[in-house]
Amino acid sequence: MKTLDNKLQQLLWEGTVIPAHPLALNEDRSIDEAHQRLLTQYYIASGAGGIAVAVHSTQFEIRDPEINLFETVLRWASEEVEKAELQRPFIKIAGICGATDQAVQEATTALKYGYDIGLLSMGGLQSWTENAILDRVRAIAAIIPVFGFYLQPAVGGRIFSYSFWQQFAEIDNVVAIKCASFNRYQTLDVMRAIANSSRRNQIAMYTGNDDNIVNDLMSVYNFPVAGENVAIEFKGGLLGHWAVWTAKAVELLQEIKTYKQNPNNLHASHLLSKAIAITDSNAAFFDPANAFHGCIPGLHEVLRRQGLMKGIWCLNPDENLSIGQQEEIDRVYKDYPDLNDDEFVKEFLKSRS
Repeated sequence: MKTLDNKLQQLLWEGTVIPAHPLALNEDRSIDEAHQRLLTQYYIASGAGGIAVAVHSTQFEIRDPEINLFETVLRWASEEVEKAELQRPFIKIAGICGATDQAVQEATTALKYGYDIGLLSMGGLQSWTENAILDRVRAIAAIIPVFGFYLQPAVGGRIFSYSFWQQFAEIDNVVAIKCASFNRYQTLDVMRAIANSSRRNQIAMYTGNDDNIVNDLMSVYNFPVAGENVAIEFKGGLLGHWAVWTAKAVELLQEIKTYKQNPNNLHASHLLSKAIAITDSNAAFFDPANAFHGCIPGLHEVLRRQGLMKGIWCLNPDENLSIGQQEEIDRVYKDYPDLNDDEFVKEFLKSRS
């Protein structure tokens, strides 16, 4: 069983920015190696503390036998991290999906390419009992450290009980949980389960609630446990939203950490106003107006504009921007010019030319 290196555990616990890595394609939908590697370089240069590869933003179709890109994207990203020769900790996270046999195989492949943690998707398991899913988690945790994942039902996830998260938190080698339920009640279930767990000091909570990023990171959840007050908070984020404008996401997390060390009303008001702007921007990227149909192409469009991708093509040819989504991205660029990192990307690309 692989366990997490102490320096990486410390980084995870202190809180960091982890972008969900997209997939760069050519117009014929073959993989664009140059831009795929460029994206990894961009996340490293932006100051992110890690990357999550082969996740939803990388497109689940990479696992289809006729496409067969799962191992390729893991290998290329790992190679770029090694080439960077970083003098700071950097966490490599591999997305893991499917029934137990598939998940075990993917966890083993992740280890082969030096990944530190597996982000274990709960998608596509609607017919499974909660106990069967917990057994699957235990099987993967026996191979690689597990980053749990509460995925919203709108994109293939399901709702879990409080009891499920209580048991989940007690599994050895679960090192973090990403809460992407996009629902405050369900988020609260996970936070309360962690507070009541014997492993609450071993599990780092990360927001995946792209609709509520700043509020999640600012909040401290206090629960009475055995006569004592236990505080649980989101340490950082593992987010599709942070696949774009990543340099500004790094600045944002640092600003929130500074605020939490010395809270004051003026700073809180500023951050809450920024929270609204970020959620509005996320709506343009993720396309909730059309049941998230354009969420991946929306991210691609931002990266295309910046020169980090050649186009917005997805493996599924039916996956495109929704009607009006392009205009919404235009609007948030205009309305919130301080949120984009276009100037950073311009300098980054210049340094690579």
